[in-house]
Amino acid sequence: MARAPMAGRAKTRLAAKIGVAEAIRFYRAMSRSLAIRLGNDPRWETIIAVTPDDEVANLSWPAHLPRIPQGAGNLGDRMQRLLDMSRGRRAMVIGSDIPGIKPAHIATAISALGQKPAVFGQAPDGGFWLVGSRGTPRVPDFFSGIRWSSQHTLADTIKKLGAENIALIDHLEDVDESAEYRVWKAMAGRVVR
Repeated sequence: MARAPMAGRAKTRLAAKIGVAEAIRFYRAMSRSLAIRLGNDPRWETIIAVTPDDEVANLSWPAHLPRIPQGAGNLGDRMQRLLDMSRGRRAMVIGSDIPGIKPAHIATAISALGQKPAVFGQAPDGGFWLVGSRGTPRVPDFFSGIRWSSQHTLADTIKKLGAENIALIDHLEDVDESAEYRVWKAMAGRVVR
């Protein structure tokens, strides 16, 4: 899932701390890098789901990757729609603002779906960076009644689906705050302000 890298639409919380231009520059670089890293792996198909819907054709990310609109609704509605599109195949939805995602994480999640009907990549803030489903016989209703953007997001989802039905994989962090951004910049070999 990706937001079009537009001022006022993407990384707004980070933009309040480091400036709009720098936040958008960061998001473009990070999301493009992620798309290349995962999109060139032959073990799976990568599709970029874009919001807002009318920006699907305007992205300059790797041209070979298909793009689709996320559609209307809250984050849960949009993620559920993407999982439902899997039509009985394994499917995963990941965020585009997680710089630490590597192909090995996706492979681990695919493997976990061999053991459990659902998989989540944990985030330190109580949310998740990946959700995956076997999609058989149908995708469960993962996301209604969830407290979004809170320390309870993953816990609510686990409670709803039942812990016995979920595999949990690595903790990875998104970049929403200036401290996380400085860590990313340092790791990327750039000068930290």
